[in-house]
Amino acid sequence: MSGMNFHRPASGALADFQNAFADALFDDATPASAEVAALTAQPAFAVYRNTVMKACIDALQANYPAVNRLVGEEWFRAAAAVYARGHLPDQPMLLQYGTDFAAFLATFEPAAELPYLPGVAQLDRHWIEAHVSADDAPLEGDAVAGLAAGNFFRVQLKPHAAARWQWFDDAPVYTIWSRNRSDAAIDTEFAWHGEGALLTRPRDVVRWTALDHAGCAFLDACAAGASLAGAAQAALEIDGDADLAALISKLLDAGVFSGMSLDHHNHQEEPT
Repeated sequence: MSGMNFHRPASGALADFQNAFADALFDDATPASAEVAALTAQPAFAVYRNTVMKACIDALQANYPAVNRLVGEEWFRAAAAVYARGHLPDQPMLLQYGTDFAAFLATFEPAAELPYLPGVAQLDRHWIEAHVSADDAPLEGDAVAGLAAGNFFRVQLKPHAAARWQWFDDAPVYTIWSRNRSDAAIDTEFAWHGEGALLTRPRDVVRWTALDHAGCAFLDACAAGASLAGAAQAALEIDGDADLAALISKLLDAGVFSGMSLDHHNHQEEPT
C-alpha cells in the first residue's frame, strides 16, 4: 500500500502549518492556527478527514489480518479508529503503518479480556518485517557441516535479515495466530501453554513454524553475537534436554541464517 505521509517537518512556519493541519485531521477542537481553522470550517475538510481516517483503518486491517479475523471486523475497525486518532502515519508506505499497534492493544481496555491479542498483533507485525526485509541468500547447511571439527563451536551464525522469532510465556500465541492468519477453518481445541514462533523469508515467500523456548534462546544468543558454543549453552540453560543437532538442522532448513564467521578471540569447547 502507498499513500499518505504525515511525517512532521522539523521546524519553520510551513512545518508549523503542516503539523497543525495533521493534528486537525483527528481532533475536532478548533485549531489554534487561524489558517487551519479556516480550512477545517469548510465542508470539504470533513470529507477529507473521513477519507484519511478510512485509509488508516483500512491499512491497519490489511496489516493485521490475524487480529482482524480473531476479533471480527466491527471490533477491529473500532479499535483501529481509536489508534489512528493518536498515531498519524509517518511513512509513505502504509504497509509500515501501525508499528506499535501491538503495544496499543496491550493497554486498550476493551482488549483486556484477550491477553494474547498483543502477541497475535506482534506476529502480524513480524510477518510484515520479514516480508519487506532485505534479500539475503540463506546459509546452506553444507557450509556449516563442512567446518573443521575444531572450528564448529567457534563459528558465529548471523541471522537472516528477514528472520523474526519470539517466545510467549503465558499463552499459545503461535497456534492462535497461525490458525487466524489464513482462511482455513479454526479448530478451537488446543493446549494452553507458552509457545514460540519463527518467521523467515529465505527467498520469496514468508514461512512460519513453531519454535520452542530453547530455540528462541539460541537465536537470541546468535543475534547478540555469541558463538555457536555460546548459543548452544543459552539453549541448554532453558532446556537441559534440548536436541541441539535437531535444532540447528531445523533452523538451517528454515533459512534462518545468512552468513557465518569464526570467533578468533575465544576458543570454546562443546557445551555440556
